[in-house]
Amino acid sequence: MGLRIIVLAKQVPDTRNVGKDAMKADGTINRAALPAIFNPEDLNALEQALQLKEAHPGSTITLLTMGLPRSAEMVRESLYRGGDDGVVLTDRPLGGADTLATSYSLAQAIRHMGEFDIIIGGRQAIDGDTAQVGPQIAEKLGLPQVTYAESIQVADGKATIKRRIERGFETVECPLPLVVTVNGSADACRPRNARLIQKYKYAVTPSEKAALPADRQALVDARPYLNIKEWGVKEIEADPEQIGMAGSPTKVKTIVNVAFQAKEARRIDAAADAELEGLVKELIADHIIG
Repeated sequence: MGLRIIVLAKQVPDTRNVGKDAMKADGTINRAALPAIFNPEDLNALEQALQLKEAHPGSTITLLTMGLPRSAEMVRESLYRGGDDGVVLTDRPLGGADTLATSYSLAQAIRHMGEFDIIIGGRQAIDGDTAQVGPQIAEKLGLPQVTYAESIQVADGKATIKRRIERGFETVECPLPLVVTVNGSADACRPRNARLIQKYKYAVTPSEKAALPADRQALVDARPYLNIKEWGVKEIEADPEQIGMAGSPTKVKTIVNVAFQAKEARRIDAAADAELEGLVKELIADHIIG
């Protein structure tokens, strides 16, 4: 029997290119000023979903992303790799959300989707590094959760998950449905499939479709699989007080670029065993090794 899999993914600014225009006056990220990429650990999550789909014929993968309308590119990237469909959650009132408001909005969207077996997302997004959204969604949906996942297997209504811990790994079992967040050290996501690119390259959301010429719109109408769902506050029946900036207790006041200066290298020539032993003890005491 196939699995109904939801993959959570986020389009994030490339933090390697943060400049003076990276932040707006209201303390939110100026996403329009930064190159947008698929959040790296969400790609690891997508790969875990694809492996489950291969292991369980008849499974489906729906990618859910929240952000600007251009986040539809996330759904297309999923389709190019083997996903089945996707939802773009985008609406002006959703803007400026912190993790609490984001997890509420995504949980509402998941409720609107209907039944599912497993929700998989990356451990954290590189634009926030909080690792809070996945666990918060699990709490809001009343689901068990497993974090720091390296691999996922499903059989007999339960998931067996290998997860990374501080000094190794542990294997846990959990009943379905559940939420799993995946580490960047899990399997890297497979590349795009050329055949799927040809199939889905014209997939669009309703707002993207409206900007297309008539012949392209007719093509999308004739091929239902090219229609990407686009939902807003109304579709997910969200409480206005719990979304966007209104529902975000976290306020960012400023952002600062910090340039670290390399200290002068210190070299110790350990000519004797005693000197080498002393060096090792010093490194352990300073928590540099150990």
